[in-house]
Amino acid sequence: MSYSIKEIFYSLQGEGAQSGRAAVFCRFSGCNLWSGREQERAGAICRFCDTDFRGTDGAGGGVYRTAEELVERIAAAWPERSALVSPPYVVCTGGEPLLQLDALLIEALHARGFLIAVETNGTRPAPPGLDWITVSPKAGAELNLVVGDELKLIYPQPGAEPEQFEPLAFIHRFLQPLDGPEFEANVARAVAYCLAHPQWRLSLQTHKLIGIP
Repeated sequence: MSYSIKEIFYSLQGEGAQSGRAAVFCRFSGCNLWSGREQERAGAICRFCDTDFRGTDGAGGGVYRTAEELVERIAAAWPERSALVSPPYVVCTGGEPLLQLDALLIEALHARGFLIAVETNGTRPAPPGLDWITVSPKAGAELNLVVGDELKLIYPQPGAEPEQFEPLAFIHRFLQPLDGPEFEANVARAVAYCLAHPQWRLSLQTHKLIGIP
């Protein structure tokens, strides 16, 4: 199987429970909730995505013919390390990475010592072997992945209220204020909800706040 990748870059995780952790981000091209074309946004299931996941023209992007070829590129983005540093960490994101992430790629990444995280909309089942699963449900999309490490809910989302996700088996639960023209109001709403429901924690996109990828 080949893999269509928008970009590969090294940065710090800016969101959720792993915030501040160094990681290689592998952004898969394509999503099943929106084509990424601006003219088709209004009819998409998810209309608020602010990530460019179309095509393969980003830094490190391309069509990789094998899992080994892709892993070589990911490994090249991780700095040289000694035995004293923690294992290399890759975040598979998108778009929707579970449209492409498969057992061959997971095996090849583990063979190079990587811990593997995925950020998914939860509409597809996760292959075995992932080390960290973050699910970000979207209103109007069927949620098929109902267990994981982290539930990160963009808030507010009419039709995806936090209460409906309470029974799910996630270790961490985050509300992340919806970005856009009402961002400040959405932060206030998310803060108020977390204060009233302390099983939820606030997640901010710190990478945006400090200006890193």
